[in-house]
Amino acid sequence: MARYTGPQTRIARKFGEPIYGPDKNFEKRNTPPGQHGLAAKRKKQKEYGTQLKEKQKVKYMYGVLERQFRNTYEKASRMKGQKGENLLFLLESRLDNVVYRLGIAPSRPAARQLVLHRHITLNGEICNIPSAQVKAGDTVAVRERSKSLEVIQASVASANKYAWLEFDANTLVGKFLNIPARTEIPENINEQLIVDLYSK
Repeated sequence: MARYTGPQTRIARKFGEPIYGPDKNFEKRNTPPGQHGLAAKRKKQKEYGTQLKEKQKVKYMYGVLERQFRNTYEKASRMKGQKGENLLFLLESRLDNVVYRLGIAPSRPAARQLVLHRHITLNGEICNIPSAQVKAGDTVAVRERSKSLEVIQASVASANKYAWLEFDANTLVGKFLNIPARTEIPENINEQLIVDLYSK
């Protein structure tokens, strides 16, 4: 299986920030992984290395593989507007990400699993494709027989709210109101570095 399933804290330490969300282990030890972690951190990174690192960070953050990411970027480059922002908007409108943002799942990998296991509906129909694009006005909900799942109930209780989403915690039905503004996306991402990398 090509998708990364190893320790998440190791990846967070590699990029120097908790890209998978709050992480107690990362807070205890936030140096790069490996025997020469601190020494590697002191080395001056070249421009290409900085750009590549940013792309890899976003890939891990959204749980997207290389070919998927490249295809998403090419789709973003054909859209009107800035390529970097379009890329983020496409990643944000993935079904697994919307499930995570609504608070139905505690993390993106957990949201991906809920979608794959057919616990989520898109506009009333069961959808098990994590990369499915959610459009403005679409409804995302938990399947009726899955509403009692402990992981969903626990996640909804501690969910954050986002301006571009509407969610009813009682019925577990959410609505994708609109594509978020760049300033509304909370992750620390410098999308221009990714554009520069692919423009070479």
